[in-house]
Amino acid sequence: MAQSRVFCVGRNYAAHAAEMGADTREPPFFFMKPASALVPGPEIPYPPDTQDLHHEVELVLRLGIGGNAIPTETALDHIEAYAVGIDLTKRDRQAELKAKGQPWERAKAFDASAPISPFVRAEIIGHPQRAGISLSVNGTVRQQSCISDMIWKPAEIIAHLSTIWTLQPGDVIFTGTPAGVGALHRGDRAQAEVEGIGALEIVLT
Repeated sequence: MAQSRVFCVGRNYAAHAAEMGADTREPPFFFMKPASALVPGPEIPYPPDTQDLHHEVELVLRLGIGGNAIPTETALDHIEAYAVGIDLTKRDRQAELKAKGQPWERAKAFDASAPISPFVRAEIIGHPQRAGISLSVNGTVRQQSCISDMIWKPAEIIAHLSTIWTLQPGDVIFTGTPAGVGALHRGDRAQAEVEGIGALEIVLT
């Protein structure tokens, strides 16, 4: 199955929304990354055009069934597999773009901006509700939460997305990051994990 699109949910954990200065229960909003953003690691090139690259660990979904106007009650049936991913963000560029009211692609949609672990099929692990999610840099924990702390749950995300786009098999969804995002530098080693789903290690080169 070919992946077609990468959707990302912004500010989906209350503590992260607060640290970014945002309302903690605003309607979900989305941005997109190209397929070239999805890479396995471990070596990730430090991107040009930034002096402030940030990590954001996320639970990732892959759809096996598409559709539009998908009911929340049946939305989990559309998930084929889960993974752990890191949304890499050029925070300095993002701040500039926000201030100008311009789109985020320069800050979010660059090549290798979404390292991701191997997917694990939902038929094997079910649909996790309370898995721990964490990220450490050079052995120091920076992000640590539980996926149950999401403001908008996976089923709600899928249902809402499907009112905007007709979703397709192979679509990938990054579901948002908990608090504790921070800078990465060349040579840093980041380790991300979602309990029961997988782990991902990257090294910035």
